[in-house]
Amino acid sequence: MSAVEVLPAKRATRLIDLVPPAMLAAAWAFWAWAPKAVLDNAWTLPVVSALVTISVLLLEMVAERHSHWRMNKREFLTDLYYNVLFATVISWLARAMVDDPLLAAKKAIGISTTGIAQLPWLVQVLMVIFIVEFGQYWMHRLMHNSTPFWLTHAPHHHITQLNASKGAVGNPIELFLISLSVLALFDFDNTALFAAFTSTGIISTFAHANVKADPPIWYSFFFTTIRHHSLHHSTDYESTRCNYGNSLILLDRMFGTYKEGEGVIVGQDDLRRLSIREQTLFPFQPLIERWKAKGTGGSATA
Repeated sequence: MSAVEVLPAKRATRLIDLVPPAMLAAAWAFWAWAPKAVLDNAWTLPVVSALVTISVLLLEMVAERHSHWRMNKREFLTDLYYNVLFATVISWLARAMVDDPLLAAKKAIGISTTGIAQLPWLVQVLMVIFIVEFGQYWMHRLMHNSTPFWLTHAPHHHITQLNASKGAVGNPIELFLISLSVLALFDFDNTALFAAFTSTGIISTFAHANVKADPPIWYSFFFTTIRHHSLHHSTDYESTRCNYGNSLILLDRMFGTYKEGEGVIVGQDDLRRLSIREQTLFPFQPLIERWKAKGTGGSATA
């Protein structure tokens, strides 16, 4: 089995290929027209986010892309751990350490962007997506081009299969860094924010999913798909240095990091899956090895 496949020039669109754009349109319709009581409920966004992941996981069972990416109990429990960690601890840290200080600074300086909320709703949604993705693109690219940052991101590239819930699997430091944004400085309508968060969630979920959906060019020109992202998860480090866009592959096209192809075998080094403990300690491994070597040397000297 080849690790990377060359994509065919053109083929007919299937019904399954339209599922990602259809789900994206459904999310926009929900946040635009759902009853106010539902939109204002604090549980709505996390419930919608969870339903997106669950729906795509179920879709994997009936429209599987690769049998060797098939979900199993160990993968499911590991993914669940990371998704809960990201939705609770990581989100709280990002809010407490970045969002709240930005809000306080904005208030102290007297920055006002209330005019943004008067823009057409869909324009606001697209602006939020672009702002979030622009920051994530450059953070992601930095992680692949700077050793200290790569050490935090490398665990995500040691996963040996792609699934709908794999987007949140990685070292906690990386999850924190990739969650940062400057959205707190802008006064977007709340439903536009939630629609944008749901949108990037849908796109990135399908970009990691074991689903044989290949959206049409009018979708894949702008948004990241499994074909783009599986190539980014290729088995050698150099092949990973492309297609950085988490949800907006358009940014790769703009900044010259777009590459065609599709990864079939994913993972790094010896293609060994890392445990939760190994993923957590991975950035500190050089220090741990140095400490062990020093300890061994000290013992030998003594």
